[in-house]
Formats: sequence, structure tokens, C-alpha cells
Amino acid sequence: MTDVALERTAPRRPWTIVAARELRDLWLGGRGLTLSIAYSLLLSVLSYLVATNRALNFLEQRESVNLTLQVAIAVGALLALLGAADAISGERERGSLESLLLTPVPRLQLVLGKLVAALSLWLAAYVITIPYVWFLGRGIGIVWQSLAVGLGVGTLLAVFLASLGALVSIVARSNRASLSLSLLLLLALFAPTQFPTGATQGWAGDLLLRANPLTAGEHYVGKIVVDAHSWTQDISWLVSPVVAAIVLAALAAIAGARFIRLEGGRGA
Repeated sequence: MTDVALERTAPRRPWTIVAARELRDLWLGGRGLTLSIAYSLLLSVLSYLVATNRALNFLEQRESVNLTLQVAIAVGALLALLGAADAISGERERGSLESLLLTPVPRLQLVLGKLVAALSLWLAAYVITIPYVWFLGRGIGIVWQSLAVGLGVGTLLAVFLASLGALVSIVARSNRASLSLSLLLLLALFAPTQFPTGATQGWAGDLLLRANPLTAGEHYVGKIVVDAHSWTQDISWLVSPVVAAIVLAALAAIAGARFIRLEGGRGA
């Protein structure tokens, strides 16, 4: 982030100033737009493949909407993770962390501002998804319900993964290490989604799916969209996404306050 001097005269919270500057760098700099265009192309191909199925029936329409939402949540959360994984380690590697730390911004609010900017990638992915969900779900009365549950669960998972990325970025010594470790952790979290159905049967499999925020969130979305369950019928599946979002956000804030500092004239 360049030009990090903060205006003392503006009656704004420091995190909003950090977030505004990060958002400008992300979107006016072109990175956010490039990622959004790539995501929209991916979603266009996916929607075309499922929409051209001539045998599409009522149930398959629900499954198509669910698939689109699952992709939106997964990719949107991934983008938030990558954005946050670059938050501190990227500044350190570019040599701009020292000047950033010399500004009158509490470390906690610095992390908060960067998290908000990273979460804008998830929000952009969600907005792009809206017309695709409408197109695939029109005529069966699930569009608005699907969009609502996708927004709720997707935001929880995006906060969780963005906080995880920020936490890794704070402690990593290089940007490459931060991005690599963040992606490795993400793959580990997604691994249970590739297990055969039989491997997740029984109490142990159910516990594994419930304890993993990503699989629990995906399961909840599927129950609402495909099985037409009420919002409260499977609410217990949201325990791990909610807990993970709160705990990881708190850990990222604590780590930022304790470990982002100047050492030997350099940001560390």
C-alpha cells in the first residue's frame, strides 16, 4: 500500500481509512477486477453446461442452483483468503510495512481494515453470482431463498478464511510462504468434500463434516436449496462456521496487535 500517511483531521476511525486505501489499491489497481472477470467466465461456463441439459427437471434445477452457489461460496472464500494472505506479508516483502507501522493506526484496526478489503472480493463474487442463480432457478420459486442462504453462509466462510489468511500472513516471513501455507490449509479443509459417500457415514463421518466449517456450510446450503428444508431444521450445521469465523477473526486481531511490529528498523 502506497502513500500511507493518514489524515488527522478526518473524523474517521483508522480502520475505515486503511480499508478505503486497500480497496483503492485492490480495485483501481486492477487486481480485483481481473479476478472478478476470471470468476465470471468460470461461472458462465458452469451455468452453460448445466442449463443446456435437455433433461433438466424440477429436482435437477435445484441441484443446478445448489452447484452454482457452492462454487460461488468456495471461489469467493478462496479469493478472500488470498487477499488476506497478502495483507501483511505482502507489505513486508514490498518494503512498505515499516512506513505503514509509523502511522498512528492501532495494529488491531490495521488488521480490521485489511480484512474488510479482502472480504470485498467475496462480496464481488456474490454479486456476480446473482444473475446466474436467477437464470437457473427461475420458475421454481427458490431464487431469493437461495441467494439469502448463500449470502449468509458464504459471508461466514469468507470471514473464517480471510481471518485465517490474515493470521498466516502476520506470522509468515515471506509472501510466498504465506500464500503457500494458506492454500495448503484450504486444500486440507476441502479434502472431506472429495471423500466417497461411504466414508462419511456413521457418527465419525458426521462429526467430521460438522466440525469442518466448509463441509458444514455446504451441507446446510444443500439442505435448504435441494431438499427444501426450513432454515431452522438443520441450524446445528452452522455451529462450526459461526464459531470458526468468530475465533479466527479474534485470533487474527490478537496476533496483529502482538506480532506486527518494527524490528531492527524493519516491519516484522
